Amino acid sequence: MSSSTTKSNPIIEIKNLSKSYGDNTVLNGFNLNLYEGENLVIMGKSGSGKSVMIKCLIGLEEPDGGTIKVMGKDINQIEHWELDELRTEIGFLFQGSALYDSMSVRENLEFPLRRHTKKFGKIKDTKPMVLEALTNVGLEDAIDMMPNELSGGMKRRIALARTLILQPKIILYDEPTTGLDPITSKEIILLMMSIQKKYNTSSIIITHDVDCARVISNRMILLIDNINYAEGTFGELSASDDPKIKAFFK
Repeated sequence: MSSSTTKSNPIIEIKNLSKSYGDNTVLNGFNLNLYEGENLVIMGKSGSGKSVMIKCLIGLEEPDGGTIKVMGKDINQIEHWELDELRTEIGFLFQGSALYDSMSVRENLEFPLRRHTKKFGKIKDTKPMVLEALTNVGLEDAIDMMPNELSGGMKRRIALARTLILQPKIILYDEPTTGLDPITSKEIILLMMSIQKKYNTSSIIITHDVDCARVISNRMILLIDNINYAEGTFGELSASDDPKIKAFFK
């Protein structure tokens, strides 16, 4: 189990979030607090609203109701340029890694630095930052490789390095171990824990991987029936007698 965190003002606060598509209600009063330095795991069945919640959180979808505050800012009330700046504090690790196939590893990592010049200014030599990010994931020797030369686990590590290069305060992980063999999954989980410890990141981890949740979570939310149906530590939830909760831990 990851180390416990001290509760303070949440770095992300979601209240009464609702979202529907026609007659299909995806979220119906969803609540979430993420605290500084915390790993919060969210589990839910496919189609339960996890991805929609993340899209609302980063401003790609507009909710029908409720509020979302990130680092004290209501993302539905700020200007577009403010939202863009806020996004530089949020790293996102996509399920499929989402590397640019036509770019080398170095170019993939340079891309966010060139796109978000406001945060660091115009950097003349990006190589030291690229190498630092790659060293954090143990792949500095892969700097000149192309994505098609990388294994699945290496791609996930490079994608994580690209996320880290902007030095985000928050990281959102979308199924970080999906499609990986058990040994590589364990390596990715340990890497995520190492990054949290080194940078004191606050993370939301969406996963179906019970072992990942057991090892990495400080706290968990089970998204059932369009709401945060249950919340607690892995030990608390896995010991529940509620049939809906027990189904996640079989």
